[in-house]
Amino acid sequence: MASFFENQDLARRNTRLLVVMYFLAVVGVIIAVDLVLAGTWIYGFADLYVPKGRSPGPIALLGAVPAKVYLLGAMGTALVIFAVSGWNIMQLGGGGKAVAEMVGARRVSPDTRDALERRLMNVVEEMSIASGVRVPGVYVMDGEPGINAFAAGYDVSDSIVAVTRGTLETLNRDELQGVVAHEFSHILNGDMRLNIRMIGVLAGIVFIGSIGDFIMRSQRGGSDSKGAMPIFLGGLALLIIGYIGLVFARLIKAAVSRQREFLADASSVQFTRNPDGIAGALDQIGVSSSGALIVNRRAEDVSHMFFGQGIEVKLSGLFDTHPPLEERIEHVHARFDRASYRKSRASAVADVPADVEGPIKGISQKDAAAAVLGAAGAMGFAGRRGADLGTGWGRSAGASAQLVGSMEGGKVDYAARLLQSLPAGLREKLRDPAGARAAMVALLLAPKEDVMKVQLDALTAKGMGALAGEARAAEAMTRRLTTALHLPMIDLALPAVKSLPEEERNTLITALEVVIHSDRRVSLHEFVVLTIARSQLAPRGKPGAAGSKRVADVQGAAVIVLSLVAYAGTRQDASGQRGAVLTAAMRAGTKEMGIPDADAVTALTLEVAAEALEVLKGLAPMQKAILVKGLFAVVTNDGSIRVMEAELMRMVGAVLDCPLPPLLDTIDPATLAA
Repeated sequence: MASFFENQDLARRNTRLLVVMYFLAVVGVIIAVDLVLAGTWIYGFADLYVPKGRSPGPIALLGAVPAKVYLLGAMGTALVIFAVSGWNIMQLGGGGKAVAEMVGARRVSPDTRDALERRLMNVVEEMSIASGVRVPGVYVMDGEPGINAFAAGYDVSDSIVAVTRGTLETLNRDELQGVVAHEFSHILNGDMRLNIRMIGVLAGIVFIGSIGDFIMRSQRGGSDSKGAMPIFLGGLALLIIGYIGLVFARLIKAAVSRQREFLADASSVQFTRNPDGIAGALDQIGVSSSGALIVNRRAEDVSHMFFGQGIEVKLSGLFDTHPPLEERIEHVHARFDRASYRKSRASAVADVPADVEGPIKGISQKDAAAAVLGAAGAMGFAGRRGADLGTGWGRSAGASAQLVGSMEGGKVDYAARLLQSLPAGLREKLRDPAGARAAMVALLLAPKEDVMKVQLDALTAKGMGALAGEARAAEAMTRRLTTALHLPMIDLALPAVKSLPEEERNTLITALEVVIHSDRRVSLHEFVVLTIARSQLAPRGKPGAAGSKRVADVQGAAVIVLSLVAYAGTRQDASGQRGAVLTAAMRAGTKEMGIPDADAVTALTLEVAAEALEVLKGLAPMQKAILVKGLFAVVTNDGSIRVMEAELMRMVGAVLDCPLPPLLDTIDPATLAA
């Protein structure tokens, strides 16, 4: 199966294919409009140019039409199409949220009390932690009885997942998990940016038909039927042209999206390790009276994004955006027995109570905590104890980079246990915007009371006394969290924090900065937390083109980040020097990246590292793969990977939209004896 970076690169190439097909479609619509205009001109003015008694052929008649008729028709049509496409692309600048709002989906509050929505949130959170993707916004399309879902966004951090109410009410947990895993595949494979672009681009092609429909409606029942007839016929012609545009649009969507559905189905099985889940969900579409159909008036616009065939089409197969259900089931589960499965499957409602505020898959909170401590290590009770704890690493740099965007089933089980080990009170706090904000600040409070007091006083001095009090209360729940739970906790907090007004999000970033700088030093852990918060909460500009830079173009920034990771993974010797070990790590990284050898940067600051990461965002997908391989070469140069190194790598992945799953999920519990 192709890697994350290869899929991202393929999505870029598909974007270029979309552009070519779009312009061919525009040319086809322009030709059709010009033919209508030429026919209108011939109908009204041919007698003035064609001598009586002569009956020229159609080619001659078309040749008699003045060139300016064709020219003005082409220019006007192109202008309308490009203007409508541009307007729609601009309207969708809000990314996944804009698409969800376009189809009338409702955002699910992180603290929802609806049992079905709570189950959905749990599944999405598990998938997010397991894949390294920030927890996406979750939406429900109320009033949609069909079984369907979609993911949307311009990048991994901007993503949303939306499901219909029919999906929640019909599918059981395993089937829902299969659908959500399918949508996460679209997030990881780079399909979302292309899908949103397609909505905007194709809107211009079909707009001509909307004009024709409007003209026809305006002429119905008119008093001057004789005078209205030519206008009505002109509107009819434009409506027909609109259907030509619709045919082009559906052909483009079918050409681009159909094979991506097979890939997403296969990824779902790989991620959940349960082919019955995705196969069962597809089977339920087949037996449901509503199928996967979407009744929303914008269903046509987003039909290529759905989990199932959301609209009815004639000439089935040619214009279908999705392969047939039978074919999809055969691909993911060749031995799927429909009759047997339907008899044995759990209903959608039967498994809800166990998912809502209770044990995950029958595991008690105590057992889940023990499983996480045994797997990930009790890394850092009340003071980062064991922060240097690590484990042997048998993967090469290239094999390590393959973990980016990977969907491994074992990670889902690990994520479920990890989430279950969070204290119930803290989990509840993370679903509330104010509580989530306080918990993120609490993560950075020092374990020593005197240092913590300095941090809280600094917040109060900056006019954030209320937040200081809330953070102090939350610290009682965060102080004994293992380091393994810190990044997942931030991921769980972000959806609630993102719902806050921009001013309050900025206040949180300022608060984190105040706490960090109050003791006049910045630890790597503090840097990780602040960098993730900044990258996720800072105002997002309008989406631009995907990166195109090469590592060779940004060597300076690459060396800075290499240095950051190298310092995190090497210890000082008795003389206070890192020496040969640091040099060897840097050489391994620069060699993997194919850039000249460089010494580690000594004057590293938070701002310098943050600026370097911002520069590296502009790398092309396959160049990001080279960067990540270089970073892993540094991290694993000593044959092991430590907690802080793993945390840094996941942070870099988050900022660069290269999601990394948990790296340290198999640490020997015997190392915790001390």
